[in-house]
Amino acid sequence: MNIESWDDIRTALAVARTGTVSGAAEALGVHHATVIRRVDALEKQLGAKLFQRHTRGYALTEAGQVLLRSAGEADERFAQMASNIAGAGDRIEGELVVTSLPELSDLVMPRLLALLRRNPGLRLRYVTAARLYRLSTGEAHIAIRAGAKPDEPDYVVRQLAVLPSRLYAAPAYLEAHGPVDDLAQHRFAIPPPGAGGERAPYMRWLQERVPEECLVFVSNDHDAIEAVVRDGQALGVLMDARTEGLVEVMALAEWDSHLWLVTHVDLHRTPKVQAALEALRGGGKRQAVQGN
Repeated sequence: MNIESWDDIRTALAVARTGTVSGAAEALGVHHATVIRRVDALEKQLGAKLFQRHTRGYALTEAGQVLLRSAGEADERFAQMASNIAGAGDRIEGELVVTSLPELSDLVMPRLLALLRRNPGLRLRYVTAARLYRLSTGEAHIAIRAGAKPDEPDYVVRQLAVLPSRLYAAPAYLEAHGPVDDLAQHRFAIPPPGAGGERAPYMRWLQERVPEECLVFVSNDHDAIEAVVRDGQALGVLMDARTEGLVEVMALAEWDSHLWLVTHVDLHRTPKVQAALEALRGGGKRQAVQGN
């Protein structure tokens, strides 16, 4: 048997709890005739009497006792579910998906770790990839992007940082190849086209000026590029946090990359996303980042 209306059950439950039609009507905010109609309809549908009517009110039958136990438990579960749903948006917990470029982990991870420490109920997915994840389809909650400011109409975009780019060499490389005056006389380690690096201003600058035969090492693994630079095999652009013991050989203002925090308008104001944005911006302070 299918119960067609939860309202009928709630009405009968209110009568069982208060013992009178008037008490149930007051508790539910309906007319007493509505209470009688719904109880009668439920009894007819169930094919059983739930109450014994008498001058002092309504007394539960054996079937009514079953109703009180079962419907009461269901009512409590529904109330708990409603409370959980209503409060879910106010809590900083559950899954959070942040996408970024692989080379930004040195910048991003300390801030995300601080976010996790403050919010132990959070489950973080940090995905690094060159492709642009679609926030409009729910692929991610927050995207960190580099280059021109994203202009999709449903996106909320805030500047995260201005990231300097500097060209480094190992002392052994400079001893072997001399100062970096003519780029065509030097060797370079760079990311490949399609790995996201081509959006970086320094990559466009180098691609226009460095002959292809000078690109001796190409990899989307920034640890590998660092290893080649440290071994004295080539020049490479590295995050400042990775450059201890290396020599800065070139840095131009036009190489600076603008980093953007991107969210979808539908999720931007949720506490979980707002907490993550605050953490990623270093406590809400916009700053130029020196690779830290």
